[in-house]
Amino acid sequence: MSTEPRVLAGRYRVDELIGHGGMAKVYRGYDLTLGREVAIKILDPDLARDTAFRTRFRLEAQAASRMSHPSIVRVFDAGDSAADASSDDPPYIVMELVKGTLLKDIIAAGPVPLDDTIRYVDGILEALNYSHRAGVVHRDIKPGNVMVTPDGKVKVMDFGIARAVSDSSSTVAETTQIIGTAAYFSPEQAKGEPVDARADLY
Repeated sequence: MSTEPRVLAGRYRVDELIGHGGMAKVYRGYDLTLGREVAIKILDPDLARDTAFRTRFRLEAQAASRMSHPSIVRVFDAGDSAADASSDDPPYIVMELVKGTLLKDIIAAGPVPLDDTIRYVDGILEALNYSHRAGVVHRDIKPGNVMVTPDGKVKVMDFGIARAVSDSSSTVAETTQIIGTAAYFSPEQAKGEPVDARADLY
């Protein structure tokens, strides 16, 4: 077994696994060019063979890369070998590495003080206000997609099922129609109906 670290695009070293979702795994990584720690989201190999999922993954990167806000995890770069015949890298997104605690773990630990609750909700609403103005609906706002940094700042992450409101691709619309976390679905999302910014607020 090789002990050589995996490097994407000759630039991003992939280190240990730090999280996973329905369509990708997230690794701690290192940008060898800029000398900084990053998080690298890599599309699941089975899904990478599905054109519709690759399209959704690419849209995630495009939507997220347009956003720059203190309460939203930054996207730095993305790659997809389908767009580069010389590469056999899986589809990936390079993001800001956020250190902190998931809001779901903070909630699970016991009652959250009112001042902290207000600060967390305010941070989430600021992130959503910004993303909605950019035309991006998150579609899966939940405590597991919100990180709280050691200094108490909120970072909304995983725009993995976000789709630009202005995008009219029927294939992507059909594929992403009923995606999210059931416990946090808005009624229209649960019915598979089109969603807009109101679904995030719900």
